[in-house]
Amino acid sequence: MAGGGGGRASAQRRAALAALILFLASLAFLLSATGTASAPNSAPFRLAAIRRHAEDHAAVLAAYAAQARKLSAASASQTESFLSISGHLSSLSSRISLSTVALLEKETRGQIKRARALAGAAKEAFDTQSKIQKLSDTVFAVDQQLLRARRAGLLNSRIAAGSTPKSLHCLVMRLLEARLANASAIPDDPPVPPPQFTDPALYHYAIFSDNVLAVSVVVASAARAAAEPTRHVFHVVTAPMYLPAFRVWFARRPPPLGTHVQLLAVSDFPFLNASASPVIRQIEDGNRDVPLLDYLRFYLPEMFPALRRVVLLEDDVVVQRDLAGLWRVDLGGKVNAALETCFGGFRRYGKHINFSDPAVQERFNPRACAWSYGLNVFDLQAWRRDQCTQRFHQLMEMNENGTLWDPASVLPAGLMTFYGNTRPLDKSWHVMGLGYNPHIRPEDIKGAAVIHFNGNMKPWLDVAFNQYKHLWTKYVDTEMEFLTLCNFGL
Repeated sequence: MAGGGGGRASAQRRAALAALILFLASLAFLLSATGTASAPNSAPFRLAAIRRHAEDHAAVLAAYAAQARKLSAASASQTESFLSISGHLSSLSSRISLSTVALLEKETRGQIKRARALAGAAKEAFDTQSKIQKLSDTVFAVDQQLLRARRAGLLNSRIAAGSTPKSLHCLVMRLLEARLANASAIPDDPPVPPPQFTDPALYHYAIFSDNVLAVSVVVASAARAAAEPTRHVFHVVTAPMYLPAFRVWFARRPPPLGTHVQLLAVSDFPFLNASASPVIRQIEDGNRDVPLLDYLRFYLPEMFPALRRVVLLEDDVVVQRDLAGLWRVDLGGKVNAALETCFGGFRRYGKHINFSDPAVQERFNPRACAWSYGLNVFDLQAWRRDQCTQRFHQLMEMNENGTLWDPASVLPAGLMTFYGNTRPLDKSWHVMGLGYNPHIRPEDIKGAAVIHFNGNMKPWLDVAFNQYKHLWTKYVDTEMEFLTLCNFGL
């Protein structure tokens, strides 16, 4: 798609935009026509109003005719209708005078009524053309972004090295092209979300990811492990350019067993702007080390104001046991529950944060035990009570130059934001290391509620450990035809 003519794409965009503007103009004319009914009932005034509406609708229909010529041969009859009514209106406009107002008024209004109906019927076709052009632009943007990432060796670690990233690239492009080919068959989310998305009595999860295949595995594994799958709701947040690909996947392969999935983009949250968020401001100021999707986890209470508890899952986990029990875990008034990772002198705060900075020395203990992302339980009411988002903002401001922690890593920000506010999870909930440690005990893996492929050897990559890979691939929906087309070795 990236190799298409830039001039042709530009012309198509201008045509789609012109059609949209003209249709909006026609709506304005229709509204103004209603307003003239209450004006003084003098012949000259009526004459001017009728002539103006006739000429305006003639122009609108002529413009639609020009656009319809560019469509397929199947729209030839629509083109003839546009031209016919436009010609009638132009003829009527030229014949209108004070002496003919009474005779022509009825005929003119009849033609205008017909023009309105035809323009309304044509709107859907032109809207579809506009959506197709936007999707075409998205395909081009994704292709260029991934191309630049490959050249620079900077692909996201979740779509990381090896030969398989080409397959993930292929999958995204195939999904976007499927949306492009049949835009109207894959609707956007309804303007009013289903009640399950905001029902605090259900089990809510948040996933931030641009990897549609990995997310599908998380959802499928959790649904199959759940005793009551219809009570589990997944809120998936991705970058705007990847959202159409996610929509295609979950439209073609709906979540299993009645599990609910809400697909969201960063742009769905208006409060995420440079004036309110130091994350957005730093990115807009050119700090490319800050991964936006990773840092969005610090806005969970603002994103989901109706919810009381949310489980945060990374996209490189597999769920093996019903997670409903996490909503019964007593956090003891803490905000966060997570797996502690320290042993001996390893994996403590001093490993993740720069304690040479006086501000860090004053606030934190370098011997404090670190914990891990992957599976986290957040009490959003306690989060709001303790104003953790505001604390995170202060830390981001302090780290604007990257002196406190590496901004490419989100864990140090979490360790500091929830310092003293994290309760340890039982180890059976979360077993880590399947992406770097080949020696995890089989009994630990079998007994874990969630297994985590953290590390570089992700299960969708060719470099994944063979002894672990099947634990992930058994949840891949191999009925999705694009996986075969993109040479996934599953």
